[in-house]
Amino acid sequence: METLSPYLTHSNAIAAMCGYLLGSVPFGLVLTRLAGMGDIRDIGSGNIGATNVLRTGNKFIAFLTLLCDTGKGAAAGLGAVHFLGIEAGLISGFMAVFGHNFSVWLKFKGGKGVATTLGILIASAWMVGVSACATWLLVAGIFRYSSLASLLSLSAAPAIAWWFGRPDVAVMAAGLALLAILRHHKNIGNLMQGTEIKIGKKSSK
Repeated sequence: METLSPYLTHSNAIAAMCGYLLGSVPFGLVLTRLAGMGDIRDIGSGNIGATNVLRTGNKFIAFLTLLCDTGKGAAAGLGAVHFLGIEAGLISGFMAVFGHNFSVWLKFKGGKGVATTLGILIASAWMVGVSACATWLLVAGIFRYSSLASLLSLSAAPAIAWWFGRPDVAVMAAGLALLAILRHHKNIGNLMQGTEIKIGKKSSK
């Protein structure tokens, strides 16, 4: 408890709650419904993220989903840093990803948190976030699998953060990478079996 006590503060608790609630907003579901596209959870992989929204064929809504999901991660981190400090910002950002993955509005179900993770990485250490985004784009461009790009870019983020002299961000990134791996367990199986859906492929549903 003595080791944890510096982190168990009112400021950090507030940051965690605010980050979780902001992250819980399911923009992919909201935007597709507003666009008259039905429930995104009934399409493709059933995920509420931008990659699955793209499978509807609506690139604009997919882009808006990506922007909003990334933005809420960045907003959670930057807002907490401004009002409560760097430590609270990292906690808020982590909880924003947790909220996206286990949304209170979706009965604690949700997405996989990749865009939201990239958002908090950009907000907390832009060079780490940009490097992770570049890794995602490179892998996705070569192999055309969003899940593979996500797994490799987020797994590389802790080492990148450590390289840039941000051990605090490295610890957060390691936790988020582990969470992403757990959330991608089905995708990992599909990749191994050669049945993973490639980026841009429309759903047959």
